[in-house]
Amino acid sequence: MNQLSINQMIKQHYPSLSTGQKKVAEWLTQNHEEGALLTAFQMGRKVGVSETTVIRFSYALGFKGYSEMQESVRTHWLGKTRTKQVGNSSDVQEVTEHTLFNDIVKEETAVLQQLLTQIDKDEIWKVIDRLIKAKSVYIAGFGSSYGAAYWLHYNLKQLREGISLSNSSGFSPEDLCDLTQDSVVFLFSFPRYRREAVDLATWSQQQQIPVISITNRQLSPIGSLSTLTLTTEEKMESGHHSISSVISLLEMILKGIHFKDRDRISLRQQKLEQLYSKQSWFVE
Repeated sequence: MNQLSINQMIKQHYPSLSTGQKKVAEWLTQNHEEGALLTAFQMGRKVGVSETTVIRFSYALGFKGYSEMQESVRTHWLGKTRTKQVGNSSDVQEVTEHTLFNDIVKEETAVLQQLLTQIDKDEIWKVIDRLIKAKSVYIAGFGSSYGAAYWLHYNLKQLREGISLSNSSGFSPEDLCDLTQDSVVFLFSFPRYRREAVDLATWSQQQQIPVISITNRQLSPIGSLSTLTLTTEEKMESGHHSISSVISLLEMILKGIHFKDRDRISLRQQKLEQLYSKQSWFVE
């Protein structure tokens, strides 16, 4: 029926869904495996809505009925390689000064393994193409999300011109006045979500400026407002939000830009090296 994945369809239709249908959407994006097996009545009980709401939700996404939507969910689920997360709740051990650092590495490994199972390579390539073709890129992150925004800003400026950055506490009209429909807003937002991120995504959407976001789930406050959304710990149950998954996603994007735009990047880096050498900015 549709080339879009079930998550993409939910995101596309999310703003127009009723309150009850949005509850179904939130639950289904987090529970593909279970959703692939439940009847409409059973899903309604899980979510706390009526069977009719679940069926109307399937119609709202453009399906002919619940069974067709369920088949799409099942296809999406089976298309993913399921990787067992490191450490079950039954295996919880007391943290001591001898295990603390090992536990951190194990937790980060679990985050990266989950990232590997959930990434949508087609979406990442779409992000890469947008960043290459954009006339300018405005990168924004507020509060704790600012560190990732600065990291991308510094590295992307090595590859192309027209890169600018918000500050950690907000954005100003001067930041936005030169942005056009040929620009891209690249936005980071993680719990606790900042109002400035929602305001920027909403403004960009109103101006028809594409928004790329990196956030922790597809239907986070900015996920549903974005043109393209990449997620980090979409299904991690620990509540742990790791910078390693964010940086890994950004490394994928930067490698992809290198792969597709190597000639322009080579010219820019030659100019940069001449400036670095002339100014003696680096010791080695």
